[in-house]
Amino acid sequence: MAKQSIEKREKLTRKRRWEQQDEDESYSAKQLDDSIVVPDQIRTIIKAFHDKLPEIFPGRGEVPKTLVFAKTDSHADDIIQIIREEFAEGNAFCKKVTYKADEDPKSVLAQFRNDYYPRIAVTVDMIATGTDVKPLECLLFMRDVKSRNYFEQMKGRGTRTLGHDDLRKVTPSAPSAKTHYVIVDAIGVTKSLKTASSPLITKPTVPLKDLAMGVMMGAHDIDTVSSLAGRLSRLNNQLDPADHARIAEKSGGVPVSAIVSRLFGAIDADAIEKKALVLAQLPEGMNPGDSNREKAQALLVKTAANVFTGPLIELLDSIRREKEQTLNHQHLDTLRRAEWDKDAKQNAETLAKDFSAWLLANKDQLTALTIFYGQPFRRREVTFAMLEAVMAKLRADAPRIAPLRVWQAYSQVENYKGGQPINELTALVALIRRASGIDAKLSAFDDTVRRNFQDWIMARHAGSNPKFTEQQTAWLQMIRDHISTSFHFERDDLDMAPFDSDGGLGKMCQLFGNQMDPLIEEINEALVA
Repeated sequence: MAKQSIEKREKLTRKRRWEQQDEDESYSAKQLDDSIVVPDQIRTIIKAFHDKLPEIFPGRGEVPKTLVFAKTDSHADDIIQIIREEFAEGNAFCKKVTYKADEDPKSVLAQFRNDYYPRIAVTVDMIATGTDVKPLECLLFMRDVKSRNYFEQMKGRGTRTLGHDDLRKVTPSAPSAKTHYVIVDAIGVTKSLKTASSPLITKPTVPLKDLAMGVMMGAHDIDTVSSLAGRLSRLNNQLDPADHARIAEKSGGVPVSAIVSRLFGAIDADAIEKKALVLAQLPEGMNPGDSNREKAQALLVKTAANVFTGPLIELLDSIRREKEQTLNHQHLDTLRRAEWDKDAKQNAETLAKDFSAWLLANKDQLTALTIFYGQPFRRREVTFAMLEAVMAKLRADAPRIAPLRVWQAYSQVENYKGGQPINELTALVALIRRASGIDAKLSAFDDTVRRNFQDWIMARHAGSNPKFTEQQTAWLQMIRDHISTSFHFERDDLDMAPFDSDGGLGKMCQLFGNQMDPLIEEINEALVA
């Protein structure tokens, strides 16, 4: 607006000055973060991201590894400054990974990949393609992308799988292996018009065995290699330790995750270009030609495929069959609705229904579910091991409906505002109670246990009943906290922390006498009612 004082900043030096506007000025969206900078717009996005993180990644003690895509180097600097302010963190928390970064970008990238800090990296295009950051769980887009191929490559930064132990090295509070990643779309990048691209698995009807045999015999086209890598990656998420051991025996110790990584690396555009330049004996930045690119891709795929042998392929196909189920084609369904991009609440309702359906389908096969659904008088008998069996089968059958994801779905459907579950198993128990109708609304299991404990204590102290002493109450509270995380209390637990440090079995016998065993049975029943 004319006659208004405005702030100017030099792009290169970032030196600021104030001057009076000579005339009214209008600007377009394309000028944002280039010739026109609106700090509050950036701050609004970062603040919303900060506030929504507990909902996106429930139960986390730290910000998951996050990559932010900025428009320009200057835009990246603005984002970094505001991230540090909104998260109240220092320089190590968020760093820039661009070719113009003050720190060595390769060093920062290595820190982002392997160390606790930085939690957030901001880039323009340096990490957009061809760079592995396996612990990466979140992509925040603050720029649009018009090329679909480029967008797919950018999304590909989040698709690398990672085991639980490796993920916890940089993200200690991660509850499980990396099973998915989240895209935070701040500017509509997922909705904007893009050029054509192809999905990861472009040959879904070709059997895994045929894909692997083809690559072993010399097929190196992107469709075949990409489809094989995608199928193996999906299989890898279903493998148990025994499967891994069988595969390692046939592959010379090479795990499936490494095979997948090598296959993806063999068709990575950056890797192919680099190899083609070597074949053409040209420096970086020159054009090696399509024939050298074709040769480079063939060589890279051949190297990646060296691990495949007939016995290994047979084993992989055998394990794949073990993980699959027979489909019943006798009972035909009718299509009720097919549409694009259901809103978030509908997706949440679908996830909750899928979880309930899985529980019902397995209630006669898993002891814990049988008790919850059909034998409520036995709920006090549900043990940690029984619930772990439910969790193991759920992970094998339907990793998409992992408890923390279903918890988030129920929270959205029921507008839940209470505390978050302590861990995945406590989330699972709370969800089973909700789905089976024991609880009328979603409630964290530890909240349920505390509420039941309070009601039980009050009932025991009502009227002329003998009251628990202060020492007895302290022991009962320790038992309550144990049940909150382990679901069941037994005599043997008195030999473990925290009971052992306060006298263990002997002390409890002293406090409660011959009422100890009946009391244990009573409190198990009351707290998980």
